[in-house]
Amino acid sequence: ISKKLTYRGERVSIEVDVYKKIRYLHEHEGKSQRDIAKLLGISRNTVKKYCEGSLVPWERQGISGRQRYVVTDEVMEFIKTCLATDEAENIKKQKHTAKRIYDRLVDEADFMGGESTIREIVANLKDKQAKVFVPLSYDPGEAIQIDWGEATAYISGKKVKLNLFCMRECYSADMFCKAFYRQNEESFLEAQITGFDYFEGAPKRMIFDNAKVAVKEGFGIHAKVQDRYQALAAHYAFQCDFCNIAAGHEKGLVEGLVGWVRRNILVPIPRVETLDELNAEILRRCLKYRGHKITGRDQTVGEMALTTRVRLTMLPRYRFDPSKSITQRVSDFSTVRFDYNHYSVPVKYADKEISVKGYGNEVVMIYRNTEIARYPRCYERGQTKYRLEHYIDLIEKRPRSVFNAKPVKSNLSTQLLEAGRRLSGPREMVKLLRLCVDYGENKVLTAIGSLNNPELSVELIRAVLTPVDTPERLPSKLDIKVLTPQIDKYNALMNRGAAV
Repeated sequence: ISKKLTYRGERVSIEVDVYKKIRYLHEHEGKSQRDIAKLLGISRNTVKKYCEGSLVPWERQGISGRQRYVVTDEVMEFIKTCLATDEAENIKKQKHTAKRIYDRLVDEADFMGGESTIREIVANLKDKQAKVFVPLSYDPGEAIQIDWGEATAYISGKKVKLNLFCMRECYSADMFCKAFYRQNEESFLEAQITGFDYFEGAPKRMIFDNAKVAVKEGFGIHAKVQDRYQALAAHYAFQCDFCNIAAGHEKGLVEGLVGWVRRNILVPIPRVETLDELNAEILRRCLKYRGHKITGRDQTVGEMALTTRVRLTMLPRYRFDPSKSITQRVSDFSTVRFDYNHYSVPVKYADKEISVKGYGNEVVMIYRNTEIARYPRCYERGQTKYRLEHYIDLIEKRPRSVFNAKPVKSNLSTQLLEAGRRLSGPREMVKLLRLCVDYGENKVLTAIGSLNNPELSVELIRAVLTPVDTPERLPSKLDIKVLTPQIDKYNALMNRGAAV
């Protein structure tokens, strides 16, 4: 290709020199075309082409003399049908290419033209008008855009797919984001309530797409809102504004935010112990973003957010409860069922009815307005989550069950169970469990590791766990009053005895 280009450049340079001479001889010396051709030793056709200045050598001319194949209406209709079929089926990786259309025309319509002709036609048909968007402007507190996105993180060493809920206030571009395990109704409602707390108010409009968590049926202005989302909108006094189908540009601010959070907060892939730890980091970055100044604006995001805050709707006194709530009776094993799984509660609540509230990332158990247990929400099926502290009182009464008790085996590490078997019996193991409840398993394992005595005992472990200067290790002060002896009374008594 480079050789061809070089040759082309040299040829143009030569033709420009000839062109210059032709024009000069014709315009200034009045030579005829015949004389110019004879003088320069070139053909009269070349002189005729350049003499009047209507053509120039540095612009490439089309190939002349070749007869162009005439594309019939039938061929055009065939091409349009192929493209229309692709658009209707909308399968990205199985669409007609220009070559495939050409091959089909040759096979099915006896097409005699060239492939380049079909390529040109297909390119012209696909050359649609580029999308153009209307610049928008929002008043402070007028609207907030919301959207979901997906991300990945390592939680307690396990690779987990998470769902990012993102909110953005349209005037200031202030942002809020929180990670959830699922895009369910509980998470959807809870995220917005938490976001309103972050912005310190609610907007006049919430702009969202037509997801099932918000819309029963229809789309856009015809959408029918889900009952609980309608209740949330009524409580926080905002209107639901749903986008049209495939119209992400209608909430372009938050569309860009989802990608920004993934690239700037979740790269490299976070490694945390709990989802709360990850959400704390995301919240910190949201607060930090308030110090950012967007190009073309005079104020920072935080300064504009202060302007917005006074225009937002004041939050109601009652905080909307976004949970999925049920009433359940505690089983004989001191567990309650929620969403295909079981969770333990303290044994004293067995056979009592309690309230179970499922939030996006947590499950909370309540008895007579008192919280009795809280768990990270499990989205698997058929799982049972035990807490050792819920059963320790019962196990102390029935120590023989200790090595086979599920709350023990599912909560303690293999290392601690092996240490328990080195003790003198089940009762000593129960005492070890009590230390785990009081001090935590990690501290107990550290204490065991520091002992060099091959004969392990609970008393030795407790001695390591309890520092010398704590009240548990100090000798008790006995409340004993010592009276001063009265010697004179003793002498009097002895003198009377002697007299007798």
